[in-house]
Amino acid sequence: MPTSAVEDLLRELTPQVLGALVRRYGQFDGCEDAVQEAVLAAALQWPSEGVPGNPRGWLITVASRRIIDQMRSDHARRQRESALIDTTEPPEVPDTDDTLDLLFLCCHPTLTPASQIALTLRAVGGLTTTEIARAFLVPEATMAARISRAKQRINAVGRTFVLPRGTERLEAVLHVLYLIFNEGYTASSGAEVHRTDLAREAIRLTRMVHARLPDDSEVTGLLALMLLTDARRPARTTPTGDLIPLADQDRTRWDRRLIGEGTELAKTSLGGPALGPYQLQAAIAATHADAAEATDTDWRQVHALYLILERIAPNPMVTLNRAIALAELDGPAAGLSLLATLDADERMAGHYRLLSVRAHLLEKSGDPAAAHGLYLRAARGTASLAEQRYLQARASRLPH
Repeated sequence: MPTSAVEDLLRELTPQVLGALVRRYGQFDGCEDAVQEAVLAAALQWPSEGVPGNPRGWLITVASRRIIDQMRSDHARRQRESALIDTTEPPEVPDTDDTLDLLFLCCHPTLTPASQIALTLRAVGGLTTTEIARAFLVPEATMAARISRAKQRINAVGRTFVLPRGTERLEAVLHVLYLIFNEGYTASSGAEVHRTDLAREAIRLTRMVHARLPDDSEVTGLLALMLLTDARRPARTTPTGDLIPLADQDRTRWDRRLIGEGTELAKTSLGGPALGPYQLQAAIAATHADAAEATDTDWRQVHALYLILERIAPNPMVTLNRAIALAELDGPAAGLSLLATLDADERMAGHYRLLSVRAHLLEKSGDPAAAHGLYLRAARGTASLAEQRYLQARASRLPH
């Protein structure tokens, strides 16, 4: 098997093996070290010697032997874990795939969202600490400490590999995947608009969750939303990396395959017993995808969907987006009036998105001087260099 194919297989199997070992032994750190050693051995042997008939079982066996050897040499644990080390034989390899359970563990509610994201990318996504630190523009030492604290917290609170019956933990998992995708699709800082590796990893993990929970409407809706959104990526920037707003994008460059799959998933998700925020956002994205040109957009439907979303999941960003749709329906004054309701929300105070949308609507309403100042204020409020350039360019076109 070619080396690249072996690497792809190992990327897929690593979280499954780690989940199986953590289920049996605990010791998140120790299990991860053992899995990495097994993966390294496979990467060296399999391209030349061939992939074993049961590659997952091979990895679990090799990693288990590494853990057992370590436990034998750890005298402080010998008494406590004698039940596990009395045998020299590694455990039988279970048929179950523990990847989803590992994802739930990484999204344990006692962890902060930042720690949930980092641990998910490290343990389930297979990204190195260096890659995660680079993606979020923090020093590697900072990210290593964050991941280490998350692992310690998981060990301290105990582990469970029973999928939660309620929705709270699933909501946490979906939220983490949503945040990872958003950071990959529109980087919050730095020179690049996209961090494609993060967006693709979020889609891969969401596909995995959907495969295990195909009847969950919100899981289906989130996958649909990601696919429909990612379909626009080829048309979002110029060759020099400058942003192109949705209304100005060349829609022939949108990925029609992703749009077709995402649209079908969005329709399926709406057939569930209740509406959730990801289903509604997917429906909005599908409405945009259905318009061959920006002028063909069914803004009435978009606004209606935002109204429902605002009622079931109140959020200032939802109101902000509804204001854009309302302005398309009833004019910029109507949109500005709705934006005014956000001024008292401390979460939005000085937020560059609020400033930029207000500037856009002021520009459309015939007040270029006011729009000019707000565009510049918005540019100073974002750490994304691409967004800064875009907002500064909008300001430079206007008299002041």
